[in-house]
Amino acid sequence: MQQFTKLSDVPNPQQLLKDAIDFKQDPRSQEQLGKGKTLVMLFFNPSLRTRLSTQRAALNLGMSVISMNATQGWNLEFEDNVVMNSDKAEHIREAAAVISQYADVIGIRTFASLSDREKDYRDFVLNTFIQYASVPVISLESAIRHPLQSLTDWLTIETTKKVARPKVVLTWAPHPKSLPQAVGNSFAEWMHFADVDLTIAHPPGYALAPEFMADANVSTDQKAAFENADYIYAKNWSAYGAYGQILPVQENWTITADKMALTNDAHFMHCLPVRRNVVVADAVIDGERSLVIEQAGNRLFAAQAVLGRLLG
Repeated sequence: MQQFTKLSDVPNPQQLLKDAIDFKQDPRSQEQLGKGKTLVMLFFNPSLRTRLSTQRAALNLGMSVISMNATQGWNLEFEDNVVMNSDKAEHIREAAAVISQYADVIGIRTFASLSDREKDYRDFVLNTFIQYASVPVISLESAIRHPLQSLTDWLTIETTKKVARPKVVLTWAPHPKSLPQAVGNSFAEWMHFADVDLTIAHPPGYALAPEFMADANVSTDQKAAFENADYIYAKNWSAYGAYGQILPVQENWTITADKMALTNDAHFMHCLPVRRNVVVADAVIDGERSLVIEQAGNRLFAAQAVLGRLLG
C-alpha cells in the first residue's frame, strides 16, 4: 500500500480489516515495526478523535509523532503560476518536499470549501500535497472522503453483527451548519465493498454524489428505511446538487427512540462529534444499543492497521 486516501488505494481491504481486528485484540503486537520512523500530521481543520487515535496508533507501533496545526504555520499557496504577493508565504511545492524529509509517513486533514464543487471533488488540497510529497500520505479526512473513519465503521459492524449480512442504514440527520459530504461518501464507498445490505435515507435534494450512491437502496422516507434495520448510522451532510446549501426539510429527521423502535433492535452509530437532540435524541445515544463510544475507540485500531501496512 503506497498511500491511504480512498478504498481503491488498498490492495486487499479484507486483509486490512483483519489487521484492525488483530490490533484490537493485541494493540502492542508490533511495537517495534515503526521504531526509528516518524509520522508527521498536518491539520488544516480541527480534530479530536482523528488526531489522538492516529497519534496513539503510531506510538503503539513504536513511531515518533509530530503534530502541527497547519493554520499556525505559514499560509500555503496551492496554485501554480501565481505571483505570491499577498498573504501566502510558502508554496506547497517546497512545503511538501521539506516535510517529506522529516517524515516517513505524512497525515493530512482538510475539509471541503463547500463553495467550489468541482475543486472539492478533485480533492485539490490533498492531491496537490501528494503530488509534491515523496513519502506515503494518509488522509485524516479530505474534502470528499474520510477513509480512516470508514475502516473504523466497517470494523465496528464486523465485530458486533449478529447476522451474516446485516441491513445498514446511512441516514441524513439535521444540523445547524453546512457540513461536507465526506463521511457519508466514504461510508457508502466502503459499505459497497463490505457484505452488508446498504440503504441511504435522505430528504429530497440531499442525495450524495452519484459515484458514491452506486448500487445502494435509496429512500426519502426515513421511517420506511428504518424497518428491519440492524444498524442506523446517522450523519448530516449539506446538499451535493445545490452544493453546500442547507435546503428546507419538511419533516424532522432527528433520530428518536420511536424511530429506532421500527428497526430490528438496531445499533446506533455516529462518527462524533454529535449535536444532541438535533441529530439524535439523548435516549438513543445514551441507550444500550448505542455504539458511539466503542466506534470511537476503534479509530485506534483502524489507524494502526493502516500505518502498519504503510510501514510494512
